[in-house]
Amino acid sequence: PDQTTRKREKREERERKTRNRRTMGKTLLLLSLLLCSFIIDLEASRQDLNQPYRTGYHFQPPSNWMNGPMVYKGIYHLFYQYNPYGAVWDVRIVWGHSTSLDLVNWTPQPPAFSPSQPSDINGCWSGSVTILPNGTPVILYTGIDQNKSQVQNVAVPVNISDPYLREWSKSPANPLMAPNAVNGINPDRFRDPTTAWIGHDGEWRVIVGSSTDDRRGLAVLYKSRDFFNWTQATKPLHHEELTGMWECPDFFPVSITGTEGLETSSSGEVKHVLKMSLIETLHDYYTIGCYDREKDVYVPDHGFVQDGSAPRLDYGKFYASKAFYDDVKKRRILWGWVNESSPAKDDIEKGWSGLQVTFIFP
Repeated sequence: PDQTTRKREKREERERKTRNRRTMGKTLLLLSLLLCSFIIDLEASRQDLNQPYRTGYHFQPPSNWMNGPMVYKGIYHLFYQYNPYGAVWDVRIVWGHSTSLDLVNWTPQPPAFSPSQPSDINGCWSGSVTILPNGTPVILYTGIDQNKSQVQNVAVPVNISDPYLREWSKSPANPLMAPNAVNGINPDRFRDPTTAWIGHDGEWRVIVGSSTDDRRGLAVLYKSRDFFNWTQATKPLHHEELTGMWECPDFFPVSITGTEGLETSSSGEVKHVLKMSLIETLHDYYTIGCYDREKDVYVPDHGFVQDGSAPRLDYGKFYASKAFYDDVKKRRILWGWVNESSPAKDDIEKGWSGLQVTFIFP
């Protein structure tokens, strides 16, 4: 009898452990399902059963149409072309602004600026942020002036002690760069200034996308001693025949000996990347090559041509990208615009259009 009792007790103990394991398994499964169903609430990524194509991860504003990022005092800032009036493109484009501590969770800020000066009264288009040696961020951007010409303007923070940079002031000297009869730049094809860099002589450089009437794509080069008074160089940084308008150019160094990203003015053992967005194909292409700092000329390496045969940054819907140097984590981060494939009437119905995606190097 004692042996029979012990056998029964062992059997009951085994069954009790099995039930406990099953209960624990069900609990863990439930927790896993709850965790998997949790979606990070980005600024504009609230799930809606009526919005099956709205993303749950990539950046989007709460509504309407969107299309230079930076990090300042440890906070990431995303500036973007934003139409506050609707889900399709509009001439009343403003600079939307959001901030993040981790590039995932975003907080909306007031628009950085909107059309208000003769030099941007018809729209505040794309541009870039440059951090000056004293740590002050400065924005160069394209404005559409009262004559519908594309000109380059500058804006600075009102309060540099505010890590969220919620207020910006435009210079009364705007525009700083403009097409005219002397330079022969087409007023309809002169836009998207890059992040500036310091050359071998201590002067600033910046390039602006352009093209000629015979479809020569150009990276028009400007120089400045103080960042606010700019002079056009005698020749572009680079050009290529039969490529059409170069939108949203980007130019930055990459190390040939290390894996960390480099600040835009870095020199030494580096190659340079020149990226452009070709309006004729609506794709982003890049080349790798050598930048002659004395002559201010960029030459792609053998095998690269700055046209549609160059490698693309992404082979899907991806355009008008912009990179910045993250000095906190020593890396370069690239943002790109993903526009819609749906008709404009569908965008209007759903109330939004476009999103931003991120590439991080390394």
